[in-house]
Amino acid sequence: MGSRASTLLREEEIEEIKKETGFSHSQITRLYSRFTSLDKGENGTLSREDFQRIPELAINPLGDRIINAFFPEAEDQVNFRGFMRTLAHFRPIEDNDKSKNVAVSEPLNSRTNKLLFAFRLYDLDRDDKISRDELLQVLRMMVGVNISDEQLGSIADRTIQEADTNGDNSISFSEFIKVLEKVDVEQKMSIRFLH
Repeated sequence: MGSRASTLLREEEIEEIKKETGFSHSQITRLYSRFTSLDKGENGTLSREDFQRIPELAINPLGDRIINAFFPEAEDQVNFRGFMRTLAHFRPIEDNDKSKNVAVSEPLNSRTNKLLFAFRLYDLDRDDKISRDELLQVLRMMVGVNISDEQLGSIADRTIQEADTNGDNSISFSEFIKVLEKVDVEQKMSIRFLH
């Protein structure tokens, strides 16, 4: 199966993905092998169902939200390049090339892009703010029935009260960044990919 990964992925595609995501050649070929093993339809794309067969996502309370992050709006399939772009958010920051090309935009695994990814997990309606209802929905996903609705409401109200600096009863991305300024995003949002 390892040869299948290297034969279907052209060298120029690997180079483009390396530039775009910061992954090494060996990481890309290994992740391509994983991608093709998940591709049950053998059509070069993954569906939501393919992702739901990943045990770690199946048991994660935010699994559906994470899976949705792989799919552009109104799309129900993701190709390998889109898969790699999303995974790049979880590359450790120290993996970034020290000789950063200033013409290239901020790396996908930068602190800001990691926070934007997390913010979008909460922003269910994609209106660029987290409302009390959205916060409640995500909290419910995370804690299930272990906490009463009243307690969850209290947590959501307190969170919005602490984060909302402009008084609109929601959390904007800039407010989200401010609240998380002391959080070690690198440690919490990185997956160690083998070299």
